[in-house]
Amino acid sequence: MSCRVGVRFYAELNDFLSPDHRDRELAVEVAEGTTVKDLAESLGVPHTEIDVILVGSESVGFEHRVADGDRVSVYPVFEALDVSPLVRLRPQPLREPRFVLDVHLGRLARGLRLLGFDTRWSNTAGDEELAAVSAAEHRILLTRDRGLLKRAAVTHGYYVRETERRRQLVEVLRRFDLAGAVAPFARCLACNGVLEPVAKAVVEDRLPPRTRRDYDEFATCPECHRVYWRGSHYDRLAALAEDVCRAASAT
Repeated sequence: MSCRVGVRFYAELNDFLSPDHRDRELAVEVAEGTTVKDLAESLGVPHTEIDVILVGSESVGFEHRVADGDRVSVYPVFEALDVSPLVRLRPQPLREPRFVLDVHLGRLARGLRLLGFDTRWSNTAGDEELAAVSAAEHRILLTRDRGLLKRAAVTHGYYVRETERRRQLVEVLRRFDLAGAVAPFARCLACNGVLEPVAKAVVEDRLPPRTRRDYDEFATCPECHRVYWRGSHYDRLAALAEDVCRAASAT
């Protein structure tokens, strides 16, 4: 017994389709009980390239079986959330965006870490290393070097237009629709590690005398062991994060 479904692939998933099947909804007849994974792969799209499948407006897993009359939308691992009206139906983000930045964007890297985004950066990384990290770790490569984005290994990248850090942060948040995913002070600004709360007694011997006297709440980075507290920099950085989010969310 068979059923008839409509299926559409988005963005770069169309590269796997024949020219006459691209950028349109396909009417497909499949055996009853076919999973959405088998449906996609029967049309030439590998399951490893797929990040989100919606049946109607419901997000489903690969094991979901289609029914007659279903409309299936298949999305790649995406950064620009042009499907945001749909994906926001989910209670949690579909994926955590991760970045790798070239050597000239150190201040932007620090700003993205401030906002809570997983951001790799090194002042010694060459183009070949950056491209390899982007590909191997599925990171979005941010750069102001157009030639770097032309490397075959780079599949997800973006040319940063702005040159001033605040404007760059606003640009990146808007480009990747990330204003709602900001989590300030979650990462180490120096090494990108995820900060963990730590008892004052554990780090007390590493604190300046005035900090030991005036503060009681601390976090530490398990990677580089730096200790953080809400010191003199906190209000300025918090204001920057709030300002950037407000600007990125403005229409």
